[in-house]
Amino acid sequence: MSEDPEIAKIMQRKMEEMLKPKASPVIEPGIIDLNESNFDQTVSAEKPTLVDFWAEWCGPCKSMHPIFESLSKTYPNVKFARVNVDQNQNISTKYAVQSIPTFIMFKSGQIIDKMMGAVGAPGIHMICKKHSN
Repeated sequence: MSEDPEIAKIMQRKMEEMLKPKASPVIEPGIIDLNESNFDQTVSAEKPTLVDFWAEWCGPCKSMHPIFESLSKTYPNVKFARVNVDQNQNISTKYAVQSIPTFIMFKSGQIIDKMMGAVGAPGIHMICKKHSN
């Protein structure tokens, strides 16, 4: 049985798409995408690190992303980072993240502040001002 040339072209195109390397997640400049391999090292720094625990399916998390990105440029003395809770369940369990978004401020590996919910720009400003000295 001979193969239809059109089907062969479609199959070839699909095979090429499947073999292409997957693009890595897009993260705004200045925001660190944390996972189990870089989490401890990042939050152990002397510089305060504000970590956004989020998920792709979370509407309030999505509403906070542009605010988080914008304020990461406003506070150079604070590192801004994100943890996708679906991809990093061990980290979110370790820090008892039970609702998202949750924002945890770390300094030298210790939790120094924590906020839950879509706190908006005022909430992020407050926590950053408090700990960016």
